[in-house]
Amino acid sequence: MKGSILIILALFYFSCKKKASEISISGTWKMVYAEIIENDSIKIKDLKNTAFIKIINDSHFAFFNQEINKSDRFYGGGGTYSLVGNDYVETLSFTSVENIRNHKFPFKIQMKGDTLIQTGLEQIKEAGINRIITEKYIKIN
Repeated sequence: MKGSILIILALFYFSCKKKASEISISGTWKMVYAEIIENDSIKIKDLKNTAFIKIINDSHFAFFNQEINKSDRFYGGGGTYSLVGNDYVETLSFTSVENIRNHKFPFKIQMKGDTLIQTGLEQIKEAGINRIITEKYIKIN
C-alpha cells in the first residue's frame, strides 16, 4: 500500500513538473499590443507604423523595432533569458542604452494559442524607469 502511494505521488509530481516546463517560447514573434502603466497613467503603444519583432531560441532573445519606411528610428537589443514555469527573466546584454545594459527584466508569461503575453515591472533607478508593461506577441514562424 505504501509503495502504491509513493508511485502515485511520484507520477503526480512528474506530471505537474512537465506541465510547468511545457511552455515553449522559441520562435519569431511580432508585437501586436503593448501598454505601459506609469505614474497612474496608461499608454498604449501605437504600432500602426512600427514593426517590433522578438526572436527567441533556447537560451537567447533579440528584439528589433523599426518604424516602417524610416531608417532613422531603429533600436534593438538582446541577451540571455531564463524560463521557469511562467517566470521569464531577460538579461539585456546588448543595447545602446548604457543605463539598462545587463539589467534583469522579470516577467510573468502566458501562452494563449499562438499569442505570447508578458507582463512585468521595469524598475531601473539609474535610468529613471519605474513602470509596469504588458506586451502581446503573435508567433510568425
